[in-house]
Amino acid sequence: MPLVVVPTPIGNLEDVTLRALRELGDADLVLCEDTRRTKTLLQRHGVEAKLLSYHAHNEAKRVAELVPRLEEGERIALASDAGLPALNDPGARLISAALERGVEVVVLPGPSAIETALVASGLVGERYAFLGYLPRRAEELARLWEEIGSWSWPVVAFESPRRLPRSLASLAAADPERTVAVCRELTKRHEEVVRGMAQEVAKRFEEPPKGEITLVFGPAAGVPQVASADASAAVAELVAAGVPRRQAADVVARLTGLSRNALYRESL
Repeated sequence: MPLVVVPTPIGNLEDVTLRALRELGDADLVLCEDTRRTKTLLQRHGVEAKLLSYHAHNEAKRVAELVPRLEEGERIALASDAGLPALNDPGARLISAALERGVEVVVLPGPSAIETALVASGLVGERYAFLGYLPRRAEELARLWEEIGSWSWPVVAFESPRRLPRSLASLAAADPERTVAVCRELTKRHEEVVRGMAQEVAKRFEEPPKGEITLVFGPAAGVPQVASADASAAVAELVAAGVPRRQAADVVARLTGLSRNALYRESL
């Protein structure tokens, strides 16, 4: 039987899918970060399930316990408190171990703060990068702003409300005109999306707000966005001129910020 990875609502409990509820109810065991939160979701929708805690502090122990049970045929569902397990939440280790042992892993689509914030920000492009949580140290933040200062695509990151004022002030000092969206309490009753230039948004959040925060940084100002089709055409032109395919893909990738491997594959 498979390991089923089940996304759960990031806020509004009505955002769970019918398939997710069915899988949670059919599972022999449901793994969850906080059994109390998952129990609230299940009770809201009239689903009964056997729950077991699975979080960062017991992940290694649980993997050793659960992989043999998966191999023996148990149907286990993996859920996090909110969103898709393994994306900045526990789960990656179990998924990897299950795949290595030949256990089928089924991943359900569902709620994600990353994509929700990206679309809500109005900064969607052909591609985006996800950073997880922002660095805590000032020097690491400074290096990050320098790194993404040449990126021509939006960037999504998580931040704690307590550290948000400091992080926004750091960005405002490094790149005051960088567009940023602060997405707070997504899908919940007090949802708020504040958009603007870094220097403006930093003033708006001089004090820590309440709730969960997802940040979206717009493309760097003055960096042209290059369509993947145009980049692929450039690779093809270089190859036609006699440049080795991998070298051509590498040159265009460095100039555009697009994936070298993707450009190489598209040129075949």
